[in-house]
Amino acid sequence: MPQARFLTPELARRLTEVSRLAGRQVGLLVDRLGFVDKVVVGDAHRVFIPELGRARAGSGRFRGLRLIVSHLRGEGLTKDNLTDLTLLRLDAVIVVQALVDGLPGEVEYAHVLPPEDTQPGPDGEPAEMWRVETRPSVHHWDEDFLAFIQDLEDRFSHAERLQRVEGAERCILIGVALGQPQAARHSLEELERLAETAGLHVVDRALQIRRKPDNRYLVGKGKLQDLLLRAMHLGADVLVFDGELAPSQLRNIATETELSVLDRTQLILDIFAQRATTKEGKLQVELAQLRYRKPRLAIMPTAMSRLTGGIGGRGPGETKLEINRRRADERLDRLRTELKKLGKHRSMRRDRRKRVGLPLVSIVGYTNAGKSTLLNRMTNSAVDAEDKLFATLDPTSRRMRFPEEREVILTDTVGFIRELPKELVEAFRSTLEEVVEADLILHVVDASDEEIDTHIAAVEEVLERLGVAETPRLLVLNKIDQVDPATWPELKQRYGGVLASAVTGEGLESVLVAVERALFRERAARAAQPGLEA
Repeated sequence: MPQARFLTPELARRLTEVSRLAGRQVGLLVDRLGFVDKVVVGDAHRVFIPELGRARAGSGRFRGLRLIVSHLRGEGLTKDNLTDLTLLRLDAVIVVQALVDGLPGEVEYAHVLPPEDTQPGPDGEPAEMWRVETRPSVHHWDEDFLAFIQDLEDRFSHAERLQRVEGAERCILIGVALGQPQAARHSLEELERLAETAGLHVVDRALQIRRKPDNRYLVGKGKLQDLLLRAMHLGADVLVFDGELAPSQLRNIATETELSVLDRTQLILDIFAQRATTKEGKLQVELAQLRYRKPRLAIMPTAMSRLTGGIGGRGPGETKLEINRRRADERLDRLRTELKKLGKHRSMRRDRRKRVGLPLVSIVGYTNAGKSTLLNRMTNSAVDAEDKLFATLDPTSRRMRFPEEREVILTDTVGFIRELPKELVEAFRSTLEEVVEADLILHVVDASDEEIDTHIAAVEEVLERLGVAETPRLLVLNKIDQVDPATWPELKQRYGGVLASAVTGEGLESVLVAVERALFRERAARAAQPGLEA
């Protein structure tokens, strides 16, 4: 064919004649020089494209082949045609109707749209990734194909949503809502923060509402196919699932999509691996990673091999990805022994503090609630406090002096999160013993977060798992500088506790008074009664 033509009447007629005689769909893969690269004979319903090898290199580049296929039953472009278009990065797919007399009839063609040109549906359903157009006949179809494909590749090359961030893999976040879509949406928003903290570039989010999770893929098979198309369209390398995938689900999804697959647990473990700086912190993270990976060792060659050294596979335990179970058990035993030794040293320090008679106050809370900032404000310290998830992994203790020469020890702990992996709770148990031994728990909450109830419940769940449900605690509603002052009375009435801002210092005196009263209640009560000595 001439290079500038989508399809000529002569080639269309030869195609439909052969297709009608054979009673099968026939497809032609035509290159940009106009030569037929392959002829594909299918059945009455579809053609099956053979392996085409690697696509042309470069951002926004298509394969340099278009598929021209005959249809026998009057059906237009099918989902199979559009799937081939996207997954194979074809220039276009052209469907020619083979009439009963063998002549070519109506023509339909489709091409992939740049992400900026796609618009979600009215109810928020995913945007169509293709543009489909119809021509009543192949005759007088004079549009310049070379100009069309050059313009399309230019638009893809300059599409902002396809620009790669250096050093960051592109990912799609996937959640499943079992009857509570709003809670699942909030969880996906948190997963996006986790992904960005881990160094991923989020290009899309997807949520499927189901009665129960799919046993094989978590989402349905059709939804997974749609996600694969979306990943190819947006140039995503990684699928991140909000929740913990079973080993079989991890293997099935990776096999079906041939993409890297992560779940929420792997993401959190990876962030901990990046944040760990002390020997104890690194050992704890490696222990948690090994506990998570041990049941998955059998599937790692297929499902997780692409993760080595990347998101979900880096950190202290990254060199242990493919060790066998026996060596994993040996390593787990060594890690437990080393952590036990370090735990003894920590226990000895706690015993010394007890002998001196210093009360211990543990600061706990949801990640990024402002615990480290509050510790700095209360003790005039300079502990690392950043506006990011899990900025603190290793506990930090500081002395704080009250009037009348009374002192306490304040300890900042690792932040909690909903669905905190059980492997992490177990691995960090020696660190979290600071909470178990505390005389008072200072529960810091981000009062500006609309998910405040969920965050409080998540922290209380972890505290219950640690067996400190009966330890006295004081709730600090932090970040009130980000909340409308008109709502402060309502917050106070609803949650109790103390309103404060660790950044501005507002309410800090009330926090100190509340801590002193909680720790030295009897003495404070005696001092408050006339006629009694303090």
